[in-house]
Amino acid sequence: MAEEGEAEERWAALEGLEEWLRTPMLVLSAVWLLLVLVELVWGANRLLDWIGGAIWIVFLLEFGLRLWLAPDKPAFLRRNWLTVIALLAPALRLLRGLRALRAVRAVRGLRLVRVVGTANRGMNTLRAAMRRRGLGYVVALTLLVDLLGAAGMLAFEPAAEVPGGFTGFADALWWTSMLLTSLGSEFWPQTPEGRTLCVLLSVYGLAVFGYITASLASLFVGRDVAAARER
Repeated sequence: MAEEGEAEERWAALEGLEEWLRTPMLVLSAVWLLLVLVELVWGANRLLDWIGGAIWIVFLLEFGLRLWLAPDKPAFLRRNWLTVIALLAPALRLLRGLRALRAVRAVRGLRLVRVVGTANRGMNTLRAAMRRRGLGYVVALTLLVDLLGAAGMLAFEPAAEVPGGFTGFADALWWTSMLLTSLGSEFWPQTPEGRTLCVLLSVYGLAVFGYITASLASLFVGRDVAAARER
């Protein structure tokens, strides 16, 4: 009984901490998302690295505190495994200068992890901010995935390195939008990271686009029914 009571107290403390940190973490997550987009599209610089590093340390401290409060730590880690990988990725970037580890390939792989991890954090941020408000939440999440996917594809498949690749962010954004809506295009990724991201975007598009279409159809049908009743 004592252990159950302690576990309940820890869960209550964890929920209270998450509620208290909700707003500042939402702000930091939005800034982090912007930094990742800027880095993928235009490249990093020293100032962005310092800001990103400071935010990453805050994320580490916040996650470590939540892990310490969680009474069932293995279950907590299983539920947040993608967050753990996303938090480890920036630390592994320190290895990119080692030739023995084939730094270029390592950096590209870490960029993919960062894109997926940022999408996961953005999803959690939107869920906390909008409290899963149906269609609005899904549309906002799809826009986030579209922007991150375009930035990632531009980083993995630039025209300067890949024949037929993307010439700019607008080009990549158009391609990603076509992919998410299942329309597709004539270009298909050539790098392993680009192909992996393409598969993830395709799966998301298949899972979500049907929901958006059905929700919009239901909305219009509902308005027609309401209009008919008013007559």
